[in-house]
Amino acid sequence: MLEIDGLQAGYGDVRALFGVTLSVGAGEIVALLGPNGAGKSTLLNCVAGLVRPRSGAIRWDGQDLRTLGAHLIVERGVALVPEGRRLFGGMTVQENLELGAFASRAWGGRRAGLERVYTLFPVLAERRRTAVQALSGGQQQMVAVGRALMASPRLLMLDEPSLGLAPRLVAAILEALVAINRAGVTVFLVEQNVPAALSLAHRGYLLEGGRIVGEGSGASLMADEHVRRAYLGPLAVRTPSPQGEHQ
Repeated sequence: MLEIDGLQAGYGDVRALFGVTLSVGAGEIVALLGPNGAGKSTLLNCVAGLVRPRSGAIRWDGQDLRTLGAHLIVERGVALVPEGRRLFGGMTVQENLELGAFASRAWGGRRAGLERVYTLFPVLAERRRTAVQALSGGQQQMVAVGRALMASPRLLMLDEPSLGLAPRLVAAILEALVAINRAGVTVFLVEQNVPAALSLAHRGYLLEGGRIVGEGSGASLMADEHVRRAYLGPLAVRTPSPQGEHQ
């Protein structure tokens, strides 16, 4: 479905990715893990068309995405929930959600899309006429995820969706990702909460210093000595795991 081969990218003279190769298969939840500054956001932004790679390939259903604009990548079924949400605070919940359906592939189904989001996040239905800036951080993250879903994606990419949220809200967001995946959407997840990410991921990659240094199933990475020593702290959010569906 998504194939990244030998990807190199950076900003000016600063290199961020050094020959990254990975894949995300249809129906999977794949986690991309690593420390701050490892290049995780750069990789997602390359796939989304927001950063131009210097070399390598990004193939989506066999088509190279590197020369396409970000809006054309959305049209092909790839949506990104960016770090920091990037919502329009003065606009209502529903107005922000409807902006996610700008793609021609999604505009005709925007009413069904809204119902889908409101079913997934009932609190947003209750607050649909509320300005986003009046919502809690967790509710704003739900809007950000919902806006991406309004694009009717086949691949949903998320950059640090739990950042700054209380554990209860982290669990709610990650449980929603499991439900989204079970509904047929492939998920590519960058997540700071490594125990939570590995508990729901079918597979994962470890990115350090712009290079892939490890990969495996969620369970195998959870048991890996390096991962446990470097990334697994005392707190872990438990979420429903779909791993058995792909074994």
